[in-house]
Amino acid sequence: MLGLFLYASFFNLNEINKAFFSSEIAVMENILVAGANGTTGKKIVDLLATSQYFNPVAMVRKESQKKQFEDKKIATILADLEKDVSHTTENIDKIIFAAGSGGKNVKAVDQEGAKKLIDAGKKSNVRKFVMLSSMGADNPESSEELKDYLIAKQNADIYLRESKLPYSIIRPGALNDEKGKGKIELSKKLNKSGEISREDVAQTLVHVLHDTAVINETFEIIEGNTLIGKAIPS
Repeated sequence: MLGLFLYASFFNLNEINKAFFSSEIAVMENILVAGANGTTGKKIVDLLATSQYFNPVAMVRKESQKKQFEDKKIATILADLEKDVSHTTENIDKIIFAAGSGGKNVKAVDQEGAKKLIDAGKKSNVRKFVMLSSMGADNPESSEELKDYLIAKQNADIYLRESKLPYSIIRPGALNDEKGKGKIELSKKLNKSGEISREDVAQTLVHVLHDTAVINETFEIIEGNTLIGKAIPS
């Protein structure tokens, strides 16, 4: 009986040791979120903050925007996409670009700001850059009203592809503030318009951060019937 007890104890200890030293133990990655103070950006940061894989770093433009994140024990960094951002990517593993000018200064923020952050990420050897783009960015002429915005997005997407950084570009349809369904329709080209909640966009952006998600691809997304985790190719 004593021998059986010692064997069982030794077996359990071995299992504990294997689990403790296993390469499967998650290593938290630092994720810089550009546009963290935006409506979608805040949702992204909140998702990252509850993840067992990621530590969010909220990039904000104003000192007054830091407190809302710091009260939740979320790291912040001050930077303006219209100025120097080279300091933002130190100790950063991956980047989500969810910033936008709201149509006020699309070239300086949505295009040139994105390029600056791509350059900074490249110099810091970040392992993935996730770009929140827009449906229509492949054909800006399709919308006279959004033409300047879509041109800026298109140029930023092209710059990212040519940067040699591992990337994912997500182009959602029209954004709404409805509750997320956790389900989307995803394709390299949907050939149709549609809407999608900001919550589901945020979920998609966080999902593609994982190393198991496909890299160096561009996808369009709208609300659909496939669970987000299953819709994203590996």
